Amino acid sequence: MLEQIKSTAAFIQSKISIQPEIGIILGTGLGGLVKEITIKHSINYEDIPNFPVSTVEGHSGKLIFGELGGKNVVAMQGRFHYYEGYDMKQVTFPVRVMKCLGIQKLFVSNAAGGVNANFEIGDLMIINDHINMFPSNPLIGKNIPEWGPRFPDMSDVYDKNIIEKAKKIAAKNNINVQEGVYLGLSGPTFETPAEYKFIQIIGADAVGMSTVPEIIVARHMSIPCFAMSIITDLGVAGRIVKVTHEDVIEAAAKAEIKMTLIMKELIREL
Repeated sequence: MLEQIKSTAAFIQSKISIQPEIGIILGTGLGGLVKEITIKHSINYEDIPNFPVSTVEGHSGKLIFGELGGKNVVAMQGRFHYYEGYDMKQVTFPVRVMKCLGIQKLFVSNAAGGVNANFEIGDLMIINDHINMFPSNPLIGKNIPEWGPRFPDMSDVYDKNIIEKAKKIAAKNNINVQEGVYLGLSGPTFETPAEYKFIQIIGADAVGMSTVPEIIVARHMSIPCFAMSIITDLGVAGRIVKVTHEDVIEAAAKAEIKMTLIMKELIREL
């Protein structure tokens, strides 16, 4: 795996002329941030050696290099999920590669179901902690000290300074943001009412099928992280309705302009 990562990074470096400072992972229906990037290079996943290929509608499958908010960035327009049949090391492979390319911070977005009774569809939630309920962990297996410690600390996963900056940017632009705990499940089924209730009881505010594996690997490599969810459906008693993937994409698209503004200004201020 280490040799594959180094080989993939070397291939990408041969195709680009910039060194990215910030990595960005864009979730379902949230590829619009790419429109704000002054693109210098775009590489299809299928053209990158050892790279998985996104199989989910709403994930276009490109690695974008360019400038955003005055910083050099690399953006994943489409991510990989455990439910697609990839193992955890494949799901997080791009994060390892981005570290090899030189990123110093990681920004992550996702579409999530809200289980906090105060949430509404279309809300933005800054993630301040997570609960890992995936059936596996990307760090299982032999540890490579070059990447990070065998037992990485997870007491401070989401960078508090970046969170505070994001909240100030949101307030300045009259954007209401929530803050809370994200719970990661394997999917691909949406949750049952009983599962939503369980998720709420154990302390989560939102639930989704991504983000946690990538964040774990980033923190293993000591990369500061910032993550944000768009609440695209609700798992609150009395307000649960049938939901489809198309519903999630539509709700994410409506709210992403606010998330894009926060992300762009946040990167500018770092």
